[in-house]
Amino acid sequence: MIKINVVVKDKSWLKFLKKPEYYLKQKISKIKDDRLFKKKNCYAFSLSLSNSKEIKALNKKFRKKNKPTDILSFPNQTKNELKKLLSNNSSIYLGDIIINFDKINPITNKNFKAHLDSLWVHGLVHLFGYDHKSENSYKKMKLIENKLLKKIN
Repeated sequence: MIKINVVVKDKSWLKFLKKPEYYLKQKISKIKDDRLFKKKNCYAFSLSLSNSKEIKALNKKFRKKNKPTDILSFPNQTKNELKKLLSNNSSIYLGDIIINFDKINPITNKNFKAHLDSLWVHGLVHLFGYDHKSENSYKKMKLIENKLLKKIN
C-alpha cells in the first residue's frame, strides 16, 4: 500500500489540477504492484505543490543554492536505513517532495500533467535512495523512472 499526503501551498495548482490528491492517488494505484514496493510494507510520503518563492527558500536553506528549482526531495532515511526497514515488513515514511508550479506553468507547458508526473515520480525515486550523481546512477534512476511512468500513463 502507498499513501500520499498532498498539500497545496499555491492555489495556482487548482486552476489546472482540480483535485490534486485524487489525481495523484489514481496514478499511484497504477504503480503499487511495482517491485520497487515490497508488498508487505506500507509506504507513505508527502507531496507539496508549491511555487518559486517557497522552493527557493528551501533550496537555499537545505542545499545552499539561492535559486528556485523544479523539485526538491527530502528522503526520511538513507538508502541503507531504508533497506533495513524494508526487511522488517513495516510502515515506512519515505519523505517529502516539493514541486514548483512556476517551473511547469501550463500556460507555457502544454504537457502540464505529463511534466508533473515525471517530476513526482523522479522525486519518489529519490525518496528510495537513488540519485544521479554519476552517469551509472543516473542511468539506473532513469530506468526506474521510465518504468513507473510507463505504468501510470
